[in-house]
Amino acid sequence: MKQKPLKILFVARDQFPPFRVDVAVLFGKEMAGRGHEIDWVLQSQADCNKGRQTRWQGGDVWVGPTDNGTSFLHRLHKHLLGFLHNLACTRLLFRKPYDIIQVKDRFLTAVLYLAAARICNRKYFYWLSYPFAEASLYEIRIKAARYPIVYLIRGMLYRFLLYKIIMVYADHVFVQSEQMKKDIQACGIAGEKMTAVPMGFEADRFQAEPVERDTAEVDGEPRIIYLGTLMKLRRIDFLVRVFSMVLKDIPNAKLYLIGAGETDEDIRILKREARRLGILDAIVFTGFLERQKAMEIVRNADVCLSPFYPTPILNSTSPTKLIEYMALGKSVVANDHPEQKRVITESGGGLCVPYEESQFANAVVYLLKHPEINAIMGQRGRRWVFRNRTYGIIADSVEQTYYQNLK
Repeated sequence: MKQKPLKILFVARDQFPPFRVDVAVLFGKEMAGRGHEIDWVLQSQADCNKGRQTRWQGGDVWVGPTDNGTSFLHRLHKHLLGFLHNLACTRLLFRKPYDIIQVKDRFLTAVLYLAAARICNRKYFYWLSYPFAEASLYEIRIKAARYPIVYLIRGMLYRFLLYKIIMVYADHVFVQSEQMKKDIQACGIAGEKMTAVPMGFEADRFQAEPVERDTAEVDGEPRIIYLGTLMKLRRIDFLVRVFSMVLKDIPNAKLYLIGAGETDEDIRILKREARRLGILDAIVFTGFLERQKAMEIVRNADVCLSPFYPTPILNSTSPTKLIEYMALGKSVVANDHPEQKRVITESGGGLCVPYEESQFANAVVYLLKHPEINAIMGQRGRRWVFRNRTYGIIADSVEQTYYQNLK
């Protein structure tokens, strides 16, 4: 028997219009496309002093004001604007008969919506996509925090709210990976109360992507690609040193770093390291690119890279780039991060090695020198992600979890 469509209020820290695929595609396209009526509470991407209401993907959107300044006071003002907007939007629970209140990556306001959901007898679901609390405390330990006292207060507060209130009293919790589920279980939250929802990809978009390389574009140049953030915390200087080793075997190779840092200094750190090694001319820094342009560069890759520095913070993530590389039929060299190791092992879509420069370099060189094996791995990976990680398949799991908890 066909289930009735759901009425969902989706509250997230994402900006409007949302660009993260786990919001824009999973909910905005897949869930809304199944007839579920989704309303949204988000914060504006562009600077504005006043909130507004609009329509998106068949639902109402309450867009909050924001302040995109980078100083401490501007950031504080942005958070205050977001809090006040979310506080005002709790009234929606009393006005519309929602079946589900879905809150994602909010903390103080998550408690407000939890209280409102209980008063209105609505089902409350929480979604944690990243260990924000632990990340704040970790950045203090490695001396990467811009404002250590603020990071300490934020980390401790978020931990308390998450593990003592929000997840305890939520009807169900979505987490980013099986590793995150284990980590949260260690904080006292029951495993049966959580569902891991890893990152996926938009099948329609990638089915239309040509997988073959544009030989006129690459001109015989072996291309190694990294797509993602270049922020200091991710330690992408590791890849610069890996690439210097690759060049000893394959001197005409090029490394493309597609993405931007959190600050200009993040890029300067990478360029200084490349200059020190004498390989700056062999590295292309593209900066932030629109999705279509980034995918065009990935399409012409020989090998794609997905390194994750082994920390408790990054161990619980679910890398989007790994899945998107594979969806384009590209072989991947990744380190033995929990989620990556599972995907590479199950799919056969690349090589999984320890987070060690020489082993990473050896894996890249092996794939470049064995093009037939390289191509087979790319084909295996593409088949696996289309069978396991499309957002249509992931939406089936999310939808089923909602209905099970509404019984």
